Amino acid sequence: MSRVSFEEFKAQRAEFIAQEEGRALGADVVLTEDEQKVNQYLMKLKKAELDAGFKTPSQFFPSRHFFTVLDEIKASPLFKLIQKLPKGGILHAHDTAIGSMETVVKATHKDHLWQKGEFGRDDPPRFKFSKTKPDELDGNVWRLVADIRKEIGSEGYDQNIRNLFSLYNKDPLNAYHCINHVWSVFAKIFISLEPLVTYKPVWEEYYYQSLKELYADNVSYLEFRGILPQLYDLDQRTFGPEEVVQIYYDLTEKFKSEHADFIGVKFIYAPHRLGDDAAFEQYMNVAERLHKKFPTFVAGFDLVGQEDLGRPHSDFTERLLKMSPSIQFFFHAGETNWNGYTDENLIDTILLGTKRIGHGFAAIKHPRVLEEIKKGNICIELNPISNQVLKLVDDLRNHPGSFYFSDNYPVVVSSDDPAFWCASPLSHDFYVAFLALASARQDLRLLKKLALNSIEYSAMSKAEKLEAKHKWNISWNNFIDQTVKLIAQ
Repeated sequence: MSRVSFEEFKAQRAEFIAQEEGRALGADVVLTEDEQKVNQYLMKLKKAELDAGFKTPSQFFPSRHFFTVLDEIKASPLFKLIQKLPKGGILHAHDTAIGSMETVVKATHKDHLWQKGEFGRDDPPRFKFSKTKPDELDGNVWRLVADIRKEIGSEGYDQNIRNLFSLYNKDPLNAYHCINHVWSVFAKIFISLEPLVTYKPVWEEYYYQSLKELYADNVSYLEFRGILPQLYDLDQRTFGPEEVVQIYYDLTEKFKSEHADFIGVKFIYAPHRLGDDAAFEQYMNVAERLHKKFPTFVAGFDLVGQEDLGRPHSDFTERLLKMSPSIQFFFHAGETNWNGYTDENLIDTILLGTKRIGHGFAAIKHPRVLEEIKKGNICIELNPISNQVLKLVDDLRNHPGSFYFSDNYPVVVSSDDPAFWCASPLSHDFYVAFLALASARQDLRLLKKLALNSIEYSAMSKAEKLEAKHKWNISWNNFIDQTVKLIAQ
C-alpha cells in the first residue's frame, strides 16, 4: 500500500482539524461582522498570553496556583476585556461566599458585636451580636469587638477579618498539604463566619451587596445554594427557613426594580450531607414546605459539603425518591480525584434525575455517566478555580473541563465560593477557562455559548428564559458596539 502524497496529507490534516473544531463547544455559534471584529481583538489578546506561556511555561498564569498570580491576572488586558463581557448567569455558588468580605469587614464596625477567642489560633474566634454579654459557661471570655479594635487598631482588626475569612495565602502549596487539610480550613471559615452573617441586618446587607457585585461583574442572573441557617436579631428573636427565603425574595425584587436589565435570582436549598437520618428527614420536610410556598423562586434541592468525607448519595436515595417529583435536583457530584469511591455519587445523581451536576470533576472517568450526560442534556457546572484551590488539580490545563469543551458537552462555568479566594464573582473563572480549559483555537463563540448556556440550563421557565435572553442580548450587543469603538480608537 503506497503512502498518500504530501498534498493529500495536508488536505486530510486540514479536514481532521476542521472536524475536531466542529465538535467543540461554541462551534455552532455564527458571529456577526462586528462580533468578528471583537473576536479578532480578543484572540490577539489570548494569543499573546498563550505564546508568552508557551515560551516560558512557568509564567502561564492558569498553570500556577491562583493565589500566586492574582495580581498579575488583574493587570491582564484579556482579563479586563472578559470583565466587560456579559457572562449571563452563575448557576453554582454558595450564599455566604459570593460577595466580597468587605461587607463582613464593615459589619464588624457595628455596635453590640462580641468576640470569643483570638486571631491566629487553630480554632478561629467566634462572634455574636447581642445587647448583653453572651453566656460564659464554657469558661471563655467574650469581649466587645469595639474594645479589641481599640487595642490592635482599626486597620489591623479589619485585616485580621479579611485573613480569617479567606483561604488566600501567598504560599498555598505549603499552607495546605492535602485536600482534607484545605477542606478543614475551608469548613472552619464557614463556621466562624456564620454567627456574623446570620445577624439579620448583616444577612440582608451581605446578600444585597453580593447582587451589586455580580451586576458590576456583568453577571445578570444567579442560582445559588444555601443551607438556610437560623437568623437572629439583637433581641435574640430567630427567623426560620421560610422567613429567610422571604428575605432573599424581597431583596431580589428590590434589586430588580432598581436594575431593569438584571434577569433575576433563584434559590437551591442545599443542606449538609453530613447530617444524620433524623436531620435528613427534617431537610426533606423543609424542602417540601419551601417548594409549596415559593414555587417559582426555590429552584430545587442539593446536598453540600466535602464528598470524600461526607455521606454518599446512596445513603439517601430511598428517601430522595419519595420527594415530590416537582422538586428538581441539582446535585454536587464527582468533586473528587478518586475512581471507584466517592465518584459513584455521579451514578446515583444521574439515576435520581438530576437536572445539573455540580463540578462533575470525575465524570470523565465514567463513560456511561458521560453517555447519560449527553443523552439527557444534563449540564455540568464547572468551577475551575475552586477545583484548583481545593486541591483537585494543580495546573488548570489538566482540568477535565478541557474534554467537555472539546466535544460540546452541556456545561457552564461558575465560581462556587469566589469570596473565599479573593476572586471576582465570575470573571476570573471565565478567564482561566478561556485560557486553560479551552483550546488555543476556541474564541468568542465559546464565551458567547457559555453565557447562553447559563440561561438555557437554568431553572427558569420557558417564558422566563425568553425574557432573560432578550435582556442578555441587549447587554451583549452593547458590549460588542462599545468594544468595536474601542478597537477603532
